[in-house]
Amino acid sequence: MTQKSSFFIAGRHAVIGALKNPRRRVIKIFLTEESKKNIHKQNPHKNLLKDLKVFFKTKKELDKYCRSEDILHQGYVAEIEHLANPELKEFIRDKNNLTFACLDGVTDPRNIGSLIRSAVSFNIDGLIVKERHFPSESKLLYKAASGCIENLNIFEVSNINTSLKYLRDKNFWVYGFTAKSKKNFTDIEWKGNNILLFGSEGYGLKQHTEKYTDFSVKIDINKNVESLNISNSAAIVFHHIKQQK
Repeated sequence: MTQKSSFFIAGRHAVIGALKNPRRRVIKIFLTEESKKNIHKQNPHKNLLKDLKVFFKTKKELDKYCRSEDILHQGYVAEIEHLANPELKEFIRDKNNLTFACLDGVTDPRNIGSLIRSAVSFNIDGLIVKERHFPSESKLLYKAASGCIENLNIFEVSNINTSLKYLRDKNFWVYGFTAKSKKNFTDIEWKGNNILLFGSEGYGLKQHTEKYTDFSVKIDINKNVESLNISNSAAIVFHHIKQQK
């Protein structure tokens, strides 16, 4: 990303996560007196507010930063810059046993944020998203990710199919998760380099993207339930693969 534009995030974990990330530039921070005390109380050995422009506001004044997305700021709002995105081609060089999640048509910020939180919790190596569809400045996404977005390699690509094709040529196996599959994902031996491809909740995997999958797999759930929320599905898969590895 050449020009690093700034944007606002809100919520305790999201803001503290940004403050703790040495790669993240925090431009300004808006706190209540109470939240400032909490920052110092929870991080007694490090002054996270050192050399920062800190502005003290009332809860009501902070509400205006969150009105459009209807989220709770908990007394924490920050203006931050985008991180420099890692390059997929550079990242995979000389690495083995990588597991990436890839999103095809998933755009809901809350779901993506929850999925990011699970990905970090269970040591997924990175997330591949379509640049145009990724809500990279969403307060909802940052709030749902609960600070974990600071610890995940996010690869914003211009074309998902081109990226999948490239990765297959580099010894990655692509597993498409779809309810139509006959094979349960727990029957796979998760070895080597793998891509876990998830489609949107409404439409599943796009037909032209399915062409770039090596295998289709499903999560075995109760027949009376149509489907699982995308972030729940991902958490189940990430946890299982971590246990296996």
